[in-house]
Amino acid sequence: MKPAKSSLVIFLSGAVALVVAVSCNSTYTSKKRGYFQIDFPQRDYVKFEQPGYPYTFEYPSYAKVVKDSTYFDASPENPYWINLDFPQFGGRVFLSYKIIGGYAPYKIKQANGTYKDSMGLNVFDKLVNDAFKLTSKNESVASSIKDSLMHTANGVTGVFFRVAGNAATARQFFLSDTTKNFFRGALYFEATPNADSIRPVVDFLQRDIEHLINTFRWTNTIPAAK
Repeated sequence: MKPAKSSLVIFLSGAVALVVAVSCNSTYTSKKRGYFQIDFPQRDYVKFEQPGYPYTFEYPSYAKVVKDSTYFDASPENPYWINLDFPQFGGRVFLSYKIIGGYAPYKIKQANGTYKDSMGLNVFDKLVNDAFKLTSKNESVASSIKDSLMHTANGVTGVFFRVAGNAATARQFFLSDTTKNFFRGALYFEATPNADSIRPVVDFLQRDIEHLINTFRWTNTIPAAK
């Protein structure tokens, strides 16, 4: 048994010496967490202008306009709700339109905690408050929420929201003429929100959203309030 023990000691001694030698001749470098490099397309815009729609704007040629048939498992209240899909980024900008003075379905909370479907009047002040409330729902995961008033060269007024942190939506906005039309947009991603990984995409798409806003116009077609 002694020869076996001696051999084991010699083996372990050699292994330790090898590790020390490698350690002394190697430089340790910590590796930071990285993300895949994203190739962004060249910016190019086309005009969205459809007969009967109460608005028009320019959007990126690398986005797809999709008519919204469902909005978070609910039916849109009018046919002027659309989405801008960015399949290469797994992103989508939900674009909703409401007629000020028109009626829309609402959820009313009951005393027992359940919700009842009802119809309510689209009042401008309420639509603005709803837009702020929808943004504030991200406060639990957002590191900051900043809003800024907008007034474009086309005479369009609204508010732009920047939501920082791991929020479900990083950018939101609404536009209105305060009397007839109310237009809202919100950027979402298919993947679980991670502020570090999606920040380059958010920054890239923000410029496209700003271009949409700056080229946005109300048309002479005003849908009748229902």
